[in-house]
Amino acid sequence: MIDYLLPSILAGIGIALIAGPLGSFVVWRKMSYFGDTLAHASLLGIALGFLLDINLYLALLVCCLGLASLLVVMQRQKIVATDTLLGILAHSALSLGLIAVSFLDDVRIDLMSYLFGDLLAVTPSDLVFIWSGVIVVGALVYYFWQPLLSSSINEELASVEGINVDLMRLVLMLLMGAVIAVGMKFVGALIMTSLLIIPAATARRLSRTPEQMAFIASIIGCISVLCGITLSWHFDTPAGPSVVISASMLFLLSHIVKRR
Repeated sequence: MIDYLLPSILAGIGIALIAGPLGSFVVWRKMSYFGDTLAHASLLGIALGFLLDINLYLALLVCCLGLASLLVVMQRQKIVATDTLLGILAHSALSLGLIAVSFLDDVRIDLMSYLFGDLLAVTPSDLVFIWSGVIVVGALVYYFWQPLLSSSINEELASVEGINVDLMRLVLMLLMGAVIAVGMKFVGALIMTSLLIIPAATARRLSRTPEQMAFIASIIGCISVLCGITLSWHFDTPAGPSVVISASMLFLLSHIVKRR
């Protein structure tokens, strides 16, 4: 059993480790809808990867990073409110992805596996891709931690201190895009955002400092992955949704413990 599940466990833990710190920024900045926008855009990346016959991982990464950059540029233009802009980009990207899929007559795509992931189908080559992304993104988060934290707390004060707030916003969105591109194929487009938000929201009630929150969010994410894979193995449930249900139960449990 362990030999069969080990690649899935390692993949899930890798995604959860990096989702913890980034999810904390998502909660602090109230950017949960941005994660959904990138998740919807990832389907466009999958479709373009098949249509142009290029590596799916590369197509996912380019699409998510491109949408994140476009969002930052359009935010600076102040054309419409950010939530309206996110809604436009999310549904436009999703629609373009579905249109691109319609042109793939000779390729059959299992959209369910991309929407909800297939954590139990992880291969050794997938592990290399996941952990390479985890290491790179983790190093960047560590390097930019202080300016990212300062700009998340108070952008005006951070700007006075000499921090480039616009650059930090772009860095954070690009990092989120990279993480969603890494985890989307294995956890699913509709599930990946939950793995960013729920552990961080749980850790917020159990921590006193930003660093504690990021660390506890990673630990809660790892526990959720282990519990979700266990549920999937014993009850034959989808692995990705099982992970999210486990994270949700931990969130409810944290509320009960905190009240007592």
